[in-house]
Amino acid sequence: MATALRVRRPVVRPVGSEEPDRQQLAWVVDESPARTRASAQAAGLGWVDLVLIFIFMAGIYTNYTIMLSQKLPFPSAPAGVAGLILLWRRRDDITPRALVGFCAIVTLYLVSILLAPDINWLARRTNGLIQLTYSLVIGYALFLTVKRAERRQIARLFLAFALLILVGCLLETYAGLRPISDAVRTALYKKGVYENDLRDLMFYNRVRPKFFASEPASVTFCYTLFSFIWLVTSQWRWKLPFYLVLVGLGLRAMPGPTLLLMLVLLLPYMLFLGSRRNGRIDATRFLVVAMVAALFALVALVLAQTLFAERLESVTSGNDPSFFYRVQGPALAGLDIMGRYPFAGAGLTGEPFIEREITNLYLRSPYYSAGWTVVSPATELLINYFWLHWIYLGFVGGVAMIAVLSGWLRILGVPSVAFCWVTWAILGQASGAYVGPTCWAVLFLAGAAALLHQRGAVAAATGWQHPTGEWRVVS
Repeated sequence: MATALRVRRPVVRPVGSEEPDRQQLAWVVDESPARTRASAQAAGLGWVDLVLIFIFMAGIYTNYTIMLSQKLPFPSAPAGVAGLILLWRRRDDITPRALVGFCAIVTLYLVSILLAPDINWLARRTNGLIQLTYSLVIGYALFLTVKRAERRQIARLFLAFALLILVGCLLETYAGLRPISDAVRTALYKKGVYENDLRDLMFYNRVRPKFFASEPASVTFCYTLFSFIWLVTSQWRWKLPFYLVLVGLGLRAMPGPTLLLMLVLLLPYMLFLGSRRNGRIDATRFLVVAMVAALFALVALVLAQTLFAERLESVTSGNDPSFFYRVQGPALAGLDIMGRYPFAGAGLTGEPFIEREITNLYLRSPYYSAGWTVVSPATELLINYFWLHWIYLGFVGGVAMIAVLSGWLRILGVPSVAFCWVTWAILGQASGAYVGPTCWAVLFLAGAAALLHQRGAVAAATGWQHPTGEWRVVS
């Protein structure tokens, strides 16, 4: 059976021989001026695009927000500016089908806020829809840019991001960078600055580095994300052992349970990408890597009980508000709200609408301490974008939205939608703000990284060297 690789920039079609022992390839290239220009652009990213990706990631890392009005924020402003510029640069890559899919997604979100209970909250939900649309737009621009890159470009770029955070944290802890970092943080962030150094001393025996971020959780989250994207896109033979080294170095430089997600993330990578041969999942290999991936998940559990024993004890005894509001509480709230409002949930940014119900639910939980101060505003009650998806949309609306988004990702050429969603769900345990850019940057980065991984795997299997434009494998 012949395998054809369809490439839009430039149009290339290899034709395979029917002989089983050798493969002869003939290339037919459209040399029209438009295609020639697109071919030059598809040879990899230039320095402008790489700088814009760096600014985008800096916006995700700092989460620096500008208030356009009293109720309308401009979240992750550097990422927003860079994303809009990337969108303009990639405007010719937007296909009609992709545009229709995007409009369908936004329309479905619009329907969800119209169906949500209590129309008095429509203005707030509309505000949330505006922020969500903005986040989807710049995330899509990031996807269009990353997928045009050479695989090694993205691997090197994201490894550089991870190493920059690692070195910065070491400098802050051991080389006197903390006063400068704290001064910059005080100037950048009007609120939400982490000030629980005493808590760090109790759990980690030292103050955790922030390295210009608002809180240590942002540092560990981005280090985890950047290292994982490097793992997926790298073609280095020894990348998995080095990834484990990055885990160890991270635990040394910036201790925190979020870093254990780096081991959990090996599950989707090994199951949905590592088990593929010639672009398709191999059943035998899938079973083997499933056992290996399960082993890494078990190692993560053991490390959690060993390295963070005091933190784990606080979690189980109801003395860790941070973990409760990020993991335990949102899970309780998600299940409760899906039962109360199964069809449309609480609506986008609907935390104030369900604030009383969530507070009462928390007070009844054995993992919640009555001595804690009830947090305000209501958005601080739920810091987990995975569970916010179900809280905002309900079970029926949440499933429908995932189905539509999955269809759109397939239109965009993402080879494994399951990989994207599992990665998104795992990292959602360490990040909130469903309508913010970080939530959707994770999904789009996972999709683009999977596409680059697939592209490299097909090239290695066939011996082809092909352009980096839009493509897919057909049998």
